[in-house]
Amino acid sequence: MRILSGFNEIRSLVGTEIGVNDWVDISQQRINQFAEATCDEQWIHVDQERAKLELPGGTTIAHGLLPLALAPRFIRSVISLKGLRNTLNYGADRIRYLAPVPAGSRLRGRVTIAEAEDVPPDGLRVNYHLVIEIEGGKRPVCVAELIALHYR
Repeated sequence: MRILSGFNEIRSLVGTEIGVNDWVDISQQRINQFAEATCDEQWIHVDQERAKLELPGGTTIAHGLLPLALAPRFIRSVISLKGLRNTLNYGADRIRYLAPVPAGSRLRGRVTIAEAEDVPPDGLRVNYHLVIEIEGGKRPVCVAELIALHYR
């Protein structure tokens, strides 16, 4: 984990990959919990028997939003910002889902600081470029620009 002590240090790292977190298991239980929490219980996510028969990989797949919902975990596991009063989620830009996530997969996030700009009063808007990788995959499952407002 990279520990940053101030806004100047964050600004100095624009364009720099901050880190890659440990693998996170995407179990069927996690998919089912996400389906219940989001009221999206489409069969491709939760019906293992039907998935065996009808889906190309023979297994259920995670919701596209599930890997994206892990973004705070991915970012916080590679960067810590000292001296902050709070951080707010400001939104996201250019989210792309590039590959399915079969149940039983493992994901990790690759985090880069893409942009940093001062925001009054005493804040910094940071755009994080996040690439969510799947173990053994040829391409990422998701690529997103996430925006946070950090206040000291």
